[in-house]
Amino acid sequence: MGKIALLVSREEMLYQAHNILQEKKYEINEMRVIKTEDAVSVARRSIGAGASIIIARGLQASLIKQYTDIPVVEIVITAQEMALLVNKAKQILKKENPVIGVVGFRNMFCDMSYFDIIHEIELRTYFADKSRRLKDMTKQAIKDGVDLIVGGDTAVGIAGEAGIPSLFLSNTEDSLRNALSMAESMDYAMGVEKRNAAQMETLLDHSFSGVVRLDASGIIMDLNPIMEDVLGIAKEKVLGKAASEVFPELGRDWEKESYSLFMEINRTSVFAVVAPVVIDQRMEGAILTCHRMKKRRAPEQDLKGKRNLKGFIALGEFDDILQESRTMKECIRLAKLYALSEKAVFIEGEAGTEKRLLAQSIHNAGLHKGGAFAVLSCEGIGEEGQFDMIFGDKGAVVQAKGGSLLLEDVQYLTRANQYRLCQLIRYKTRLGKDGARYPGMDGRVMVTSGMPLQELVWNGTIREDLYYLLSGLTVRIPPFSERKEDLERKLAECLRDCCDHYSRFHVLTNGARTLLLDYPWEGNLFQIESFCERLILTANKRSIDEGMAEHVLKELYPRPLKLAEGESLEKDAMKLVLPEEAEKIAETLLRHGGNREETAKALGISKATLWRKRKKYHLQ
Repeated sequence: MGKIALLVSREEMLYQAHNILQEKKYEINEMRVIKTEDAVSVARRSIGAGASIIIARGLQASLIKQYTDIPVVEIVITAQEMALLVNKAKQILKKENPVIGVVGFRNMFCDMSYFDIIHEIELRTYFADKSRRLKDMTKQAIKDGVDLIVGGDTAVGIAGEAGIPSLFLSNTEDSLRNALSMAESMDYAMGVEKRNAAQMETLLDHSFSGVVRLDASGIIMDLNPIMEDVLGIAKEKVLGKAASEVFPELGRDWEKESYSLFMEINRTSVFAVVAPVVIDQRMEGAILTCHRMKKRRAPEQDLKGKRNLKGFIALGEFDDILQESRTMKECIRLAKLYALSEKAVFIEGEAGTEKRLLAQSIHNAGLHKGGAFAVLSCEGIGEEGQFDMIFGDKGAVVQAKGGSLLLEDVQYLTRANQYRLCQLIRYKTRLGKDGARYPGMDGRVMVTSGMPLQELVWNGTIREDLYYLLSGLTVRIPPFSERKEDLERKLAECLRDCCDHYSRFHVLTNGARTLLLDYPWEGNLFQIESFCERLILTANKRSIDEGMAEHVLKELYPRPLKLAEGESLEKDAMKLVLPEEAEKIAETLLRHGGNREETAKALGISKATLWRKRKKYHLQ
């Protein structure tokens, strides 16, 4: 609490204050009687002693308020006190509708607009703006023929000399009690403001972001030390300047709503958020927050004591995989059981699902977790290249000895190399080009594909013997369209990570969240992560609504024509919606009555490639 000083002109007012303090303990630190000519000097001494609020009356209050910068609570005659004086004047005069003149300073009196009607009198006020004008005001009242004068010592003395009845302008405890109560309320409000200001100052001084406070005209009122560091300029050199002068890219859009932008400040890339401060629907200023863009750092990977291993190292664990959904929990349950075996595992999953991560998890939970984890994709490599990279003397089989070998996209493995894979899985031998057999790998084999294993054997993509070797331990990773709980968590994590990385803050509206949860996400993890990166980088408002999310989705992933099962393929239905390659495939399918084998031959591609392209262009 602050210190309150009571400075009054008459001794009797101190007695009244003491009586009031018996009723309630106000925090009064100083009470004294002063002369008007000493009012300012005494007030300054009180301020020097720690007074934060002064209570005074009349001219003394006006002088203190004019020549100091401290809050002054004025003692104002209440309506009840003024009514008592009027009634006493009527008793003295004993006449109907007496004319009563009130002489003093305006700040001493309550509103007396209806006293004439209420008290059946004619009330005339003579307010002085300076102490020397009190004599003139009193003489004017006498000249105007008032029946009685109410005022202070000066007015009463002049009235006595002129033989005019008078009453001293005394107050009861009511006016003083009101002033004390007001001072207490003011002190409390000042205390709250000081605490808020101290908390805000602490927050700004210890914030990791640069913060600037602007007034309604866009003038810089304050900034914190971080902002000084960002600008490379001392606070004193920018205070009072227009924000547009210091931040040329800022503009004035913040007067309407909050928005974000990138700026270049002192050769530093900065992400800024500016938000208006609105009080009672009126814009009173704005807060500008600036965050330095983080520089990319190479993450230090936990090699789990495997630095001496050749080939790839499996870092993934089952706990690293999103598994909030029922379907994914079942997938993980099977994978954990398969980890106990040494037999080959077939992992099916769409593009962007956690196929490699699941394989790493199986490796790290299995008997060969101390060995190497070699990974090789079969796509885009000819037969010779596949042999050299997988079964050659320096191939993946040799590198993965004692560990695990993961062959991705096994549907692209040639028939000859599929036979070699069968020999490796069944007999643990490595078959050379000349037919010679060499020791294989004392470990396990895992393969992945985006197609179901059964369909691979049905369309002749893989050998039947390989099918039977792989079919025992198969696990399907469900796409995110079947894992709503995992999708919701992945979206939340991706958006949060992007916001953290770029030092931004955005939230999804309920409409945007619903839209994203209903989207098919055919690219699964890859698509979700890419989308979130684009969304956060291009968002210009804190709240991301459905329209903004939908715009980014359409911009990134324009939807080609999707044909339902059994629906006829007509040229006019395709028009320019499908890419040229998709149109050619659709027309060929139509020409061959939907026969996949004949369509693949006509296009000069394999049935597996046809399947992949149909899936790519949604030609079902």
